[in-house]
Amino acid sequence: MQGLLESVPNFSEGRDGAVLDAITDAFGAAGARVLDVHADGDHNRSVFTVVADPESLVEGLAAAIAVATGRIDLSTHEGVHPRVGAADVVPFVRFQEEDRRPEQAARALARRIAMLGVPAIGYGDLGGGLRPAAFRAGGPERLAERMAAGEVEALAGPDQPHPTAGAVLLGVRPPLVAFNVDLDTDDVAIARVVAAQVRERDGGLAGVQALGLPARGGAQVSTNLIDIDATPLADVVAEIERRAAEHGAGVRGCELVGLMPARVAARAAGSALRLEGFGAKSLLEVAAAGEFGDG
Repeated sequence: MQGLLESVPNFSEGRDGAVLDAITDAFGAAGARVLDVHADGDHNRSVFTVVADPESLVEGLAAAIAVATGRIDLSTHEGVHPRVGAADVVPFVRFQEEDRRPEQAARALARRIAMLGVPAIGYGDLGGGLRPAAFRAGGPERLAERMAAGEVEALAGPDQPHPTAGAVLLGVRPPLVAFNVDLDTDDVAIARVVAAQVRERDGGLAGVQALGLPARGGAQVSTNLIDIDATPLADVVAEIERRAAEHGAGVRGCELVGLMPARVAARAAGSALRLEGFGAKSLLEVAAAGEFGDG
């Protein structure tokens, strides 16, 4: 990762392979490397994990967002995941607090997004610490009302959402983990109750966001670990399982969305195996890469 930046853009398309291929090709043509694409038909959303040098990453993101703007129509979009844009969320990941490159790249990208006639709205470090959920409540229609009233202002671009592409929520944030837990029930009400019980804002687990959604043939608790060091991933799964059992449901399986930092996987393994102090450096490949100067 030395010299590279990471972005994890979320596009409001998880079913049309031709559109996803075009987005992937746009990144490649700019010299950006796509490490992972997680497409979900129920959410109708795809999460790309992309790395490149700052200039190539901005170029790749601008090209990919142009594809999304031209080929994704929010007015006909259907999917369980909340969204306000064709290129709904575009975060640059800041791994070190003193690194200013993610913010510089994000502001350069905002200007490129504005050229498409799409507003770029700041979140995270670019938006007073606000999360995307602060802008998604009520969907694109409510966002348009808030922008018209001056409650929400774009970093760059028009003062109203694009008629078919909406807005881009553009941010700089620390690394996070997106992780879904499928329950063995199709009762979404149970998933919503469990989500409320485990998320931090309602008194649950530190650093955890959660929603209850219908997905993958049943009910799902969709989580984001926005503070990856606050609660081990294994503890999140265990708490969801415990809470679901109180409502007569169990856990059918889990789903990792995109990639996770090695230290999250190591800490989850350490928690499950009761290995105190187990971390990324205890993983053979990570230790070997560090030894040979590769990160």
